[in-house]
Amino acid sequence: MRSAKKKSYLLLTIVFFFWYAQYIYIPYQTPYLAAISLSTQFIGIVISAYGISQLVLRLPVGLIANVKEKHKAFIIVGCFLAGFASVIRIIQPNGMGFLIGNIISGFASAMWISFMVLFLGFYPKSKRGYATSLIIMVNNLGIFLAFLTGMLFFDFCGMKFICLLSCLSGLIAFILATQLKYPEKIHHHFQYHHLFKVFFNSKLLFFSLLALIQQGIQMSTTMSFTNQILSELGANSAMIGLSAIIYMLSSVLFAKLGASKWIDRLSVSVWIMLAFLLLALYCALVPIVASSYLILLLQIIPGMATGILFSLLTFEAMSDIPADVRSAAMGLFQAIYALGMTLFPVIVGYVSLQYSMTLAYFILAISAVLGAVLYYFYGKR
Repeated sequence: MRSAKKKSYLLLTIVFFFWYAQYIYIPYQTPYLAAISLSTQFIGIVISAYGISQLVLRLPVGLIANVKEKHKAFIIVGCFLAGFASVIRIIQPNGMGFLIGNIISGFASAMWISFMVLFLGFYPKSKRGYATSLIIMVNNLGIFLAFLTGMLFFDFCGMKFICLLSCLSGLIAFILATQLKYPEKIHHHFQYHHLFKVFFNSKLLFFSLLALIQQGIQMSTTMSFTNQILSELGANSAMIGLSAIIYMLSSVLFAKLGASKWIDRLSVSVWIMLAFLLLALYCALVPIVASSYLILLLQIIPGMATGILFSLLTFEAMSDIPADVRSAAMGLFQAIYALGMTLFPVIVGYVSLQYSMTLAYFILAISAVLGAVLYYFYGKR
């Protein structure tokens, strides 16, 4: 176990720089695009483009990685694309540039399958829950420090400088990825009948659906339109950055708790139900409160959902999957929740343009309640 931890540190470092590159510009993307007079509907399309490319690629990547076990190659490609996407944003700092950049960033994130599978290969089955929480914690830590950097430099240096830092971080991740080593037990005897069963695994499909709801809400609120709401309330870029930092800091802290024995104080069922209901409360309150400071406080809730809920959903989805088809299962899981990251921002953008942002967020709140209800009946079954 100690040897596995040491060997996995390089991959965790790559994870940190990869997600730093992917998210440093995110808190300012929606206000920036709104400032250059793009409609909320087009902004929703730009945001959803990130999910569309993941939706297209994640399952094929998972299948290829399962058969060929080329995880290192996929990680190298993902790191390169994470940096290259921001090159596009620098060259063309308008709606089309960000649309193309988000598509490329989505291609990069599609490679996350190989990050996860390779990392879990360093740990025995009994430690997979711990390993899942650990890699998600480092993922969130990279995003947290990216948000912090953005808050410090956006006002003084602008969007192009932020995207330049994204390029540099992607380059560092790319260079480190060329030095990756495989764990001794990553190679498995592949069995096609296991692969067939993956697509009909009811537990995997159910928890993928719950992750679709959680990730869709996260992408539509904290990562995008909540920042626009803050901007309309008069918040400056520093406050928008602080909002993102509070969200990511709580994500890191709750992911850390998820990797400790503290998580066992409540059952998995209670954590999942509680997180979905709190997400519903968050979505109901954000568009109607008149204080940007209260919204800052509310950002703790989606942070908890990212840190604990998503870790639990990932672990539960993968818990019964045979080792030789884990890549394909992870690909299916991530492709399904990428559908939520694609559809939810488009729906919020459309509803807010045609009706109101309040109605759009209430629809998200209903979705979160639906997640809790679905899990309740699943538990009873």
